[in-house]
Amino acid sequence: MKLQGEYVFDGPREVVWEVIRDPDVLAKALPGMKSLDKVADNVYVGEMNVRIGPVAGTFSGKLTVSNEVPPESYSLTVEGKGGPGFGKGTGDVKLIDQGGKTLMQYEGELLVGGTIANVGQRLIETVANSMAKQAFESINRSLQARLSGQAESGEPVAFQAPSQMEFAAGVAKDLASQMLSPEYKNFWVSLAAVLVALILGYALGRSSRD
Repeated sequence: MKLQGEYVFDGPREVVWEVIRDPDVLAKALPGMKSLDKVADNVYVGEMNVRIGPVAGTFSGKLTVSNEVPPESYSLTVEGKGGPGFGKGTGDVKLIDQGGKTLMQYEGELLVGGTIANVGQRLIETVANSMAKQAFESINRSLQARLSGQAESGEPVAFQAPSQMEFAAGVAKDLASQMLSPEYKNFWVSLAAVLVALILGYALGRSSRD
């Protein structure tokens, strides 16, 4: 499964590099992240609660960063496993200076197995992309808090991470957008026709009995 995308951070590339390599920021970026600890240079271990459709559980994993070219690019490898199954992947991240802003471009390959794979590739892709988007938005808020704090006092300030409810609402919104895309239009039209037929049938049945 291939994942790719981009996001524009509202800050200079050097500061963005610092923020996205801060384990405390990353641990707060996604609700469900129980822990993220640095155990060696560029090696992190953590636990995260994940829900994809009807499948939910806790994953333990390791993240390894390699091929660093500060503050331009790096590669990463992720391995995780838990009750719902396992996942492993590789990816590359690039940071492009845009004059006070920073464009992040990322792409990678993800392999999942076990129960979690049964929910379907499209659903997994949609949830994964939604999680990435919300993580970047949270990191961008942390970036703004850091820049604001440094400007006023020379020290970074805390930021408010999204709640579990806010995160779930964001995933639901992205899922709804996916399901309302043109490729699903005929499905929803057919479903609506079936529902209308059922309602009319129920109404006619009651009318004949009356």
